[in-house]
Amino acid sequence: MRLQDGHVWVYRSDIVSANGVPPGAAVGVTDERGKFLGTALYSSASQIAIRMISPHAVNDLPRLLRERIQAAITYRERVVRDTDAYRLVFSEADFLPGLIVDRYNDLLSLQVLTQAMDAESVRQVIVSELSQQLKPAAIAERVDPRIRELEQLPARPSGLIQGEGESSEVGSKKTGRVFAMNGVRFRYEALAGQKTGAFLDQRENYAAAARYAYGEALDVFCYQGGFALHLAPSCAKVTGVDSSRPALEVADRNATLNSREIDWVEANAFDLLRDYADAGRRYDTIVLDPPAFAKNKSNLETALRGYKELNLRALKMLRPGGILITCCCSYHVSPAQYLDVVRVSALDVHRNLRIVENRGQAKDHPMLLNVPETEYLKCVIAFVSN
Repeated sequence: MRLQDGHVWVYRSDIVSANGVPPGAAVGVTDERGKFLGTALYSSASQIAIRMISPHAVNDLPRLLRERIQAAITYRERVVRDTDAYRLVFSEADFLPGLIVDRYNDLLSLQVLTQAMDAESVRQVIVSELSQQLKPAAIAERVDPRIRELEQLPARPSGLIQGEGESSEVGSKKTGRVFAMNGVRFRYEALAGQKTGAFLDQRENYAAAARYAYGEALDVFCYQGGFALHLAPSCAKVTGVDSSRPALEVADRNATLNSREIDWVEANAFDLLRDYADAGRRYDTIVLDPPAFAKNKSNLETALRGYKELNLRALKMLRPGGILITCCCSYHVSPAQYLDVVRVSALDVHRNLRIVENRGQAKDHPMLLNVPETEYLKCVIAFVSN
């Protein structure tokens, strides 16, 4: 049984009975012999029917939620450095399944993923405790319509749920902010962009990449310029590539914000890498940071082929002594599988690689040892020796 192994999810197919349990309720969980296993949050719609929140009976859910939020804040105070933007609550990894909270300067961005966390009484506790502990100028909610549909929750718009918001010195909207990580400044708009905004999970990898980058650099799937802006001080020239014009426009404004000269190219990454490789273009540093190709197990093989093609073309373009920074955010691709993709890619193009860092997500996105789904980001930094 998954719970006996310390996991916190139980799938609907493993439930014997949930008769009369209302959507989003906190429920006691027992095994088939009636042994009490703990308290969980129930979903009447998701295939993950229950998410454990305690091995004990929970008689005061609001108190437990407040304690968990306080613990999440304390953890970040111990592990987060050199930034005013970080993930404050990471769902199961902070024992608050179905809740994501990010901090951007004095604005909090909240995302609710389950029926239980969407209950009005629960939402009030969450907002109240975040406000009391952090005193943000505003709290915004980012809504994923697909998730709300899957959880059979009523549609609701993204928007401010507390505070009037303030325009940053370079922002134009009430929900705009400027935040910094590793000394690099970024624009943030709470109600635009992907997911809850910037890719905070790469923050420590940005700094690590900057330690090794040099010469001419190419940042592929650059989004709003995270890697490119960090590489710029160490490199003679940096080019960022993305297929999204809006993302590149933000990246360009981020470059201006930091007084950095970067060339931005709007293009399909696969086509551009093929064309550049065929044309004999060469670089000293290449970053690959694509979106998740493996959304589920069924397309794992297709995803692995995609990752291999990217790495193979990048390796063809790296000069001897070059640096490859290659990332994968697909949970369904294990760290060992991704390293093997990089290995086989190097073998196919007759390059030798020395791994200097084999990294994961930033510490504010903690990995819960008994919930492997909380470990998803891979970042390999390697020297190309020939």
